[in-house]
Amino acid sequence: MIEQKDLLLFPFPFSDQSGRKVRPVIVISNNEFNKYSDDVIVIGVTSNILKDKYTISLTNNNLDEGKLLTKCSIKTENLLKLDKELIIKKIGQVNKETLKNIIDKLFTIISY
Repeated sequence: MIEQKDLLLFPFPFSDQSGRKVRPVIVISNNEFNKYSDDVIVIGVTSNILKDKYTISLTNNNLDEGKLLTKCSIKTENLLKLDKELIIKKIGQVNKETLKNIIDKLFTIISY
């Protein structure tokens, strides 16, 4: 079963919908949703190191499972609901603290 905090490879769509590229994503939907839905809610990860208000650094220190080959950034503004059938494979799992940081950043984006 796909679980919250899983680091997966997905064919992630470009923001202009012109195509897709295989990228890592982090599952943020909770396990109850993941169990009963055909989809998962994910946040995009990139190897382009960005330093902006809504980006979180991702290194091997942020993982409970798996190993990153390079330092990455979590782009909290890249939120998608994706079909589970598109999953290529699981490559790791982020720790609880990292998930909390993602959720906190999301709240800053959607709060009023």
